[in-house]
Amino acid sequence: MLEDMKVPWVVLGHSERRAPPFNESNEFVGKKVAHARFHGLSVIVCVGETLEQRESGRALEVIFEQLQAIADEIDDREHSSWGSQVVIAYEPIWAIGTGVVATPEQAQEIHAGIRQWLSGKVSGENSQ
Repeated sequence: MLEDMKVPWVVLGHSERRAPPFNESNEFVGKKVAHARFHGLSVIVCVGETLEQRESGRALEVIFEQLQAIADEIDDREHSSWGSQVVIAYEPIWAIGTGVVATPEQAQEIHAGIRQWLSGKVSGENSQ
């Protein structure tokens, strides 16, 4: 249907879909990304952590688990699409609708971690 309407991009993994009542798991989001790519759609995939996860020092661990679930579903030919047809959007769940925003330093820390993860797990070229 989206193909027929010539919709080029979809947003997947948004925190509202990961939470009740939908409870989309990392693995399910990974399958959705792979399905969208199979049908030629480009994907903006949202990753982020809760306040509890951030405060316990697990922010990057949680985000890496989210990214790995996507990488596990995208075959090797698709790994080159990271950055061009699969774009990562950092969405700190703890900052949504709370009036609290991530500081530039917090966002840069996560962005650096994501780039490092991409460089080690996908390719250095796609980590820029």
